[in-house]
Formats: sequence, C-alpha cells, structure tokens
Amino acid sequence: MTRARLAERATPRTAGQAPAPPAAKAARASRPAFWTTRRRDVLTGYLFILPQLAGVAVFVLLPVGMAVWYSLNDRNLFTGEQTFVGGENYAALANDPQLPKVLLATALFCGGVVIVNITLGLLIAILLNRKFRGVTVFRMLFFSPVVVSVVAWTLVWGFLLQDNGGINGLLATVGIDGPNWLQEGDTAMLSVILTQVVRSVGVNMVLFLAALQGVPRELYEAARIDGANSRTVFARITLPMISPTVLLTVIVTIVGALQSFAQIAVLTGGGPELSTTVLVYYVFQQTFEFNDIGYGSTLALMLLSFVMLLTVLQWQLRRKWVFYED
Repeated sequence: MTRARLAERATPRTAGQAPAPPAAKAARASRPAFWTTRRRDVLTGYLFILPQLAGVAVFVLLPVGMAVWYSLNDRNLFTGEQTFVGGENYAALANDPQLPKVLLATALFCGGVVIVNITLGLLIAILLNRKFRGVTVFRMLFFSPVVVSVVAWTLVWGFLLQDNGGINGLLATVGIDGPNWLQEGDTAMLSVILTQVVRSVGVNMVLFLAALQGVPRELYEAARIDGANSRTVFARITLPMISPTVLLTVIVTIVGALQSFAQIAVLTGGGPELSTTVLVYYVFQQTFEFNDIGYGSTLALMLLSFVMLLTVLQWQLRRKWVFYED
C-alpha cells in the first residue's frame, strides 16, 4: 500500500465529504487575515478617542443641531408650545434696531481684550524671562487670578469699581474725583475690559514664557556679535520664533472674549444703554429674559459663525506671518 493511500485513511472524514482540492487549500492559505496589525491599531485608536467623540457629539453637535431646529421655530418655554416659522427669525436679524449696537459693543470688547491681553502678556513674559531673585513669586502672582472663580473675581471688582468703591477712594487720596465706572458708557466698557484682562493675562503670560524659553540662545549671541540692538533682536529673532505661540494666544483670546458672559452680567448687566451688551449676553437676554427661544438660537448661531470665521481666517493667515522652524 502506498504512502498516499495510508495518509488518506489516517485523515478523518465525515460522511459524504470530499477531500478539498489542492487549489482551494492554496486559496485559503493565501487569503489575508481579517484582523491585521493595522486594523487592530486603528480599532485601538478609535476606542481611545471614543469618549472624546461621544462628548463632542453630546455636548457640541447635539446642541448645535437643536439650536438650528429652534431657530426655525417659535417656542415657548413655559407652555412648551412650538410653531414652525421657517426663516422668520433670520429675517428678524435685519430688522433688530438693537443688533448694530450689540455688534459694536462686541467688537470693542473683543478688540480691547485681545490687544491689551496679548501686549501685556508678552511684556510680562519678557520681563519674567530673566533670572532674578523672586521671579517665581512674581510668576505665581500674575497667574493666580486665572484659578480664581470668575464670579468671585467679578464681584470683588464690582465693589472696587463702585462710585464709592476702593478705586475712587484711592484716587481721592491724590485729589482726583473718580467717575462712576460702571454707570457711564465709556468707563463701563473700559472697566469690563480691564477686569477680563487682569484675570486672564496669566494664561498668555505662561504660554509666551514657555515660547521665549524655547528660543535658541545661539541666535541672540550671534545677533549681539553682529551689533544688533534690542529692538532689532526682538523684531527679527524673538517675534518670528514665538509667532506660532502668538497665533495660538490670539485665537484662544478671541474665542474667550466672544464667550465672556459673567463679567458683563455681574458688573453692568449690559448697560448703560447697551454700551456693554455683547453678543453672548444678548443671546441670554433674548432667550431667558424675553423668552424668545427661536431668536435667541438664531443669535447663538450667529455667534458660532463669527467664532468659526475668525478662527479659520487666522488659521489661513498663519502662512504669511507665522514662522515654523523646520
């Protein structure tokens, strides 16, 4: 008896089952496995980001979708009644006499916060980037307002900025009659800007400080050997090297300024005469004070559009003025 026949007898075979042809066996052997290393890595990556994706879906995409739906309806919070109105809420934007004042106040507040915050944060970072006794204490002092509650911080400044508060008390000691900071249009806007800047400048200071410490010392030594002065060194070396951080801080500061609510609500309540009513506070007023959910949702979508537009615009402009070291 040959070896092939003995092997055939030794292999168990069910009734009616024919032996697999050699071509089929070769096809199965050459077929790639489904769970390859790449697919396992991809699945592992998705599992790691699944909680974040779930959070984005629940707390970002779902509220935005609901805001879009509410903007197409007239909804009453108390009775729960809802009527589809289509684009009437969007058409009401053009007929709102208060909206131009709100947009102007938003632009002034956002522009003031960004300019002062970025400039002051960079200046403080440059001063604290030097080695001297007590530098750690100064860094802690400038950053400490960031960890304080927004409402608590604003309440304290509200007492200081009153007509008979601490700021005017200090001015009176040197013979200056201070204004009623929170009840006059110009000083009210200035007050909320400075309150926001003093509290949040510590974040930009830390970011700029980290960027400054990452600039190679060799570049400064070469510039000093070539006879460059401090202004030239800052404009030609420091600023280009920290430009990615400048872009980041500008984007974060603009988004934070457009979302500032507690400072306005606690200090001025949007007054006097809408001079400090920024868009996010106007959304709150229309939605919860005037019970106009549809129009408030439309304003919220306008605010979202502004944030996205400014972020994309800055991201596109980075190619022109942001230096990336290769």
